[in-house]
Amino acid sequence: MSDGMRDASVIVARDADGLVALLSADFPAHGGDYLFLPGGRREDGETPLECAARELREEAGVTAQQWRSLGSYAITLGSTARVHLFEAHDLTLGPQELTETEENFKLMWLPMSDTLRAAHEGRFLLPAGPLALHLAQDRPTDG
Repeated sequence: MSDGMRDASVIVARDADGLVALLSADFPAHGGDYLFLPGGRREDGETPLECAARELREEAGVTAQQWRSLGSYAITLGSTARVHLFEAHDLTLGPQELTETEENFKLMWLPMSDTLRAAHEGRFLLPAGPLALHLAQDRPTDG
Protein backbone atom coordinates (compact mmCIF):
# COMPACT_ATOMS: atom_id res chain seq x y z
CA MET A 1 0.00 0.00 0.00
CA SER A 2 1.50 3.34 -0.97
CA ASP A 3 1.54 5.96 1.74
CA GLY A 4 0.37 9.22 0.18
CA MET A 5 -0.31 10.92 3.51
CA ARG A 6 1.99 13.64 4.75
CA ASP A 7 2.87 14.40 8.35
CA ALA A 8 0.86 17.12 10.04
CA SER A 9 1.42 19.52 12.92
CA VAL A 10 -1.18 20.75 15.45
CA ILE A 11 -0.59 23.64 17.85
CA VAL A 12 -1.88 24.65 21.27
CA ALA A 13 -1.09 28.40 21.23
CA ARG A 14 -1.57 30.06 24.63
CA ASP A 15 -1.34 33.79 25.14
CA ALA A 16 0.00 35.62 28.21
CA ASP A 17 -3.41 35.27 29.89
CA GLY A 18 -3.49 31.52 29.23
CA LEU A 19 -6.15 31.77 26.52
CA VAL A 20 -5.98 29.17 23.74
CA ALA A 21 -6.29 29.98 20.02
CA LEU A 22 -9.21 27.95 18.66
CA LEU A 23 -10.74 27.83 15.21
CA SER A 24 -14.24 26.86 14.20
CA ALA A 25 -15.75 26.07 10.82
CA ASP A 26 -18.74 24.35 9.30
CA PHE A 27 -18.14 20.80 8.08
CA PRO A 28 -21.38 19.94 6.25
CA ALA A 29 -20.32 16.35 5.54
CA HIS A 30 -20.02 15.83 9.30
CA GLY A 31 -23.24 17.63 10.18
CA GLY A 32 -22.23 21.01 11.51
CA ASP A 33 -19.82 23.39 13.13
CA TYR A 34 -16.72 21.98 14.87
CA LEU A 35 -13.76 23.36 16.78
CA PHE A 36 -10.13 22.62 15.95
CA LEU A 37 -6.65 23.83 16.78
CA PRO A 38 -4.45 25.55 14.19
CA GLY A 39 -2.52 22.99 12.19
CA GLY A 40 -2.17 21.19 8.90
CA ARG A 41 -0.10 19.09 6.55
CA ARG A 42 3.65 19.46 6.17
CA GLU A 43 4.93 20.96 2.91
CA ASP A 44 7.97 19.56 1.10
CA GLY A 45 11.20 20.30 2.95
CA GLU A 46 9.55 21.49 6.15
CA THR A 47 10.36 20.14 9.58
CA PRO A 48 7.39 19.47 11.89
CA LEU A 49 8.20 22.69 13.81
CA GLU A 50 8.45 24.76 10.60
CA CYS A 51 5.08 23.35 9.55
CA ALA A 52 3.61 24.25 12.95
CA ALA A 53 4.95 27.80 12.78
CA ARG A 54 3.60 28.30 9.25
CA GLU A 55 0.16 26.85 10.01
CA LEU A 56 -0.16 28.92 13.19
CA ARG A 57 0.73 32.08 11.26
CA GLU A 58 -1.61 31.30 8.37
CA GLU A 59 -4.65 30.04 10.26
CA ALA A 60 -4.49 32.16 13.42
CA GLY A 61 -2.23 35.09 12.43
CA VAL A 62 0.05 34.20 15.34
CA THR A 63 3.83 33.93 15.60
CA ALA A 64 5.40 32.34 18.67
CA GLN A 65 8.84 32.77 20.25
CA GLN A 66 8.65 29.70 22.51
CA TRP A 67 7.80 26.19 21.35
CA ARG A 68 7.49 22.91 23.22
CA SER A 69 6.94 19.50 21.66
CA LEU A 70 4.01 17.50 23.03
CA GLY A 71 5.04 14.36 21.11
CA SER A 72 4.15 12.79 17.78
CA TYR A 73 1.62 10.09 17.01
CA ALA A 74 0.66 7.91 14.05
CA ILE A 75 -2.32 9.35 12.16
CA THR A 76 -3.62 5.86 11.27
CA LEU A 77 -2.27 2.34 11.61
CA GLY A 78 -2.24 2.00 7.83
CA SER A 79 0.04 4.99 7.26
CA THR A 80 3.49 6.01 8.40
CA ALA A 81 2.39 9.67 8.50
CA ARG A 82 2.52 11.22 11.94
CA VAL A 83 0.84 14.16 13.63
CA HIS A 84 3.25 16.31 15.65
CA LEU A 85 1.76 18.19 18.59
CA PHE A 86 3.21 21.47 19.87
CA GLU A 87 2.56 24.08 22.52
CA ALA A 88 3.38 27.69 21.57
CA HIS A 89 3.95 30.63 23.94
CA ASP A 90 5.23 34.21 23.82
CA LEU A 91 2.85 35.07 21.00
CA THR A 92 2.66 37.99 18.60
CA LEU A 93 -0.74 38.54 16.99
CA GLY A 94 -1.23 39.54 13.37
CA PRO A 95 -3.74 39.00 10.58
CA GLN A 96 -4.92 35.55 9.52
CA GLU A 97 -3.56 34.45 6.11
CA LEU A 98 -6.35 32.09 5.10
CA THR A 99 -6.44 30.21 1.82
CA GLU A 100 -9.61 29.86 -0.22
CA THR A 101 -10.47 26.55 1.46
CA GLU A 102 -9.93 28.12 4.90
CA GLU A 103 -11.85 31.38 4.41
CA ASN A 104 -14.69 30.30 6.74
CA PHE A 105 -12.28 29.57 9.63
CA LYS A 106 -13.34 31.68 12.63
CA LEU A 107 -10.68 32.43 15.27
CA MET A 108 -11.49 32.74 18.97
CA TRP A 109 -9.51 32.74 22.21
CA LEU A 110 -10.85 30.66 25.10
CA PRO A 111 -9.62 29.65 28.55
CA MET A 112 -8.09 26.16 28.70
CA SER A 113 -10.98 24.98 30.88
CA ASP A 114 -13.49 25.95 28.16
CA THR A 115 -11.47 24.21 25.42
CA LEU A 116 -11.26 21.01 27.50
CA ARG A 117 -15.01 21.18 28.20
CA ALA A 118 -15.63 21.50 24.45
CA ALA A 119 -13.44 18.44 23.85
CA HIS A 120 -15.42 16.45 26.44
CA GLU A 121 -18.65 17.58 24.75
CA GLY A 122 -17.50 16.17 21.40
CA ARG A 123 -17.20 19.55 19.70
CA PHE A 124 -13.88 18.63 18.02
CA LEU A 125 -14.08 16.60 14.81
CA LEU A 126 -10.49 15.32 14.80
CA PRO A 127 -8.71 13.66 17.76
CA ALA A 128 -5.36 15.52 17.61
CA GLY A 129 -6.81 18.73 19.09
CA PRO A 130 -8.25 17.21 22.27
CA LEU A 131 -5.11 15.10 22.70
CA ALA A 132 -2.83 18.14 22.34
CA LEU A 133 -4.99 20.17 24.75
CA HIS A 134 -4.85 17.46 27.41
CA LEU A 135 -1.10 17.04 26.99
CA ALA A 136 -0.51 20.79 27.20
CA GLN A 137 -2.76 21.12 30.22
CA ASP A 138 -1.37 18.13 32.12
CA ARG A 139 2.31 18.56 31.31
CA PRO A 140 4.46 20.01 34.06
CA THR A 141 5.90 23.38 33.10
CA ASP A 142 9.64 23.96 33.14
CA GLY A 143 10.06 26.31 36.07
